[in-house]
Amino acid sequence: MNQDKKNKYFFGLGTVGRDMFYAFEANAMIYFLSNILQLPLTTFAMVSLVLTVLRIFDAFNDPITGLVIDNIKSPWGKYKPPMLVGCILAIVFYLIMFADFGLTGMKYVLVFGAAYIFWDISYGINDIAYWSMMPSLTLDQKKREDFGAFARICANIGMYIVMVGYPSFTDMLGGGEKGYFSLAVIVSVLMLAFQLFTIIGVKENKEQFKQEEQTSLKDMFHVLFANDQLMWVTLAMALFTVGYVSTTNFALYYMQYIYCDIDKYAILAAACGVAQLAALIIFPWISKLFDRKKFYGISTIIVVIGYIIFFFADHSLLMIALGAIIIFVGEAFIQLLMLMFISDTIEYGQWKLGKRNDSITFSIQPLINKIGGALATGIVSITLVLSGIKHGDVASESIDATGKLIFKNSMLVLPLILIVLGYFVYTKKYTLNEERFAQIVQELKDRGDITENKE
Repeated sequence: MNQDKKNKYFFGLGTVGRDMFYAFEANAMIYFLSNILQLPLTTFAMVSLVLTVLRIFDAFNDPITGLVIDNIKSPWGKYKPPMLVGCILAIVFYLIMFADFGLTGMKYVLVFGAAYIFWDISYGINDIAYWSMMPSLTLDQKKREDFGAFARICANIGMYIVMVGYPSFTDMLGGGEKGYFSLAVIVSVLMLAFQLFTIIGVKENKEQFKQEEQTSLKDMFHVLFANDQLMWVTLAMALFTVGYVSTTNFALYYMQYIYCDIDKYAILAAACGVAQLAALIIFPWISKLFDRKKFYGISTIIVVIGYIIFFFADHSLLMIALGAIIIFVGEAFIQLLMLMFISDTIEYGQWKLGKRNDSITFSIQPLINKIGGALATGIVSITLVLSGIKHGDVASESIDATGKLIFKNSMLVLPLILIVLGYFVYTKKYTLNEERFAQIVQELKDRGDITENKE
């Protein structure tokens, strides 16, 4: 097996455990706080505010993390040390979030908030190092799509194992707080185990890029804001992410309060998982048929159709599953396209600004994910109160017609508007098509900024 293939597989496998680890927090945390811990309304409101505000605050630390990683020089490269350190620290604070220390009221809010912010920072270190490694492995756009598609397939396998199974897994592990903590321990072990595939197995070509001077804090802002293509794709991706994450975070509540059978959640999650995996598997083939701009447009149309079907599904499990499958096929395509767009802005920034800063550039991805997740958490939390799901100190068993309409608008109408707006930002402002990217890479080679790939 040649090194390209080894790098593809070892890089991709590294994110199976990562996304199991992240998916449990992203999909189960609000439900854990509202319906498992049964936090009093005041405490729940304070914790929701913490989740929203701290994640937005921490998101702006990510470019600093990217700056630090870009300046790392070690015998193991600049990506692997922060991947390992970030992984271990993230596990420690993750387990604190799911642990029961017998705290209540403000003491619980403070301990949870501290654990959450340090977990978010630590996971961000790992995440930025992991994804910014990928563009350094190849400059070929089609190889990047192949690497990215395989990594996303592995990520989705991990994510959907947790999304589909966590209600059943937590029950099997004792239920309640004990079940949730036990599952947190298991996904933490898997996070570390799968990261070792990448840390040990991937071989970088460190001689491909010329050695550059250290990047200063002042330079960091220039790298980000002077790269106009990065800024526009950031806005498009942020709009998409808020919409996408809001919809997924509502899913368990949807099956409980709209469809009125929470036990069928696993069917919905499984349908979404299969749809996304299938979409990622066929992505490289479809990308050969259309240029990226047309592919993004087709994907957006697919998403719109899926949301319309889902909105009118309500009590038909078949229609719910069909709508979800169509939505998640389109969204899987868009997610991978966004990853490619960000990757290409690295060479654009190097061409325009004279310096390659892949980790600072890729720090935009977790920044967007955190802000998107924070805003989605805020949307979900507010909707739970306005719709009547979170009423008083306990979760309601059902909601009225008005509450259901509020819920569906928040889960389906608002996200769809944001996703479509993201597409229009891209079409109007993003100009790095395939031809322009190839010209930029050739100019970088002519300037001596990069050498021919020795993979």
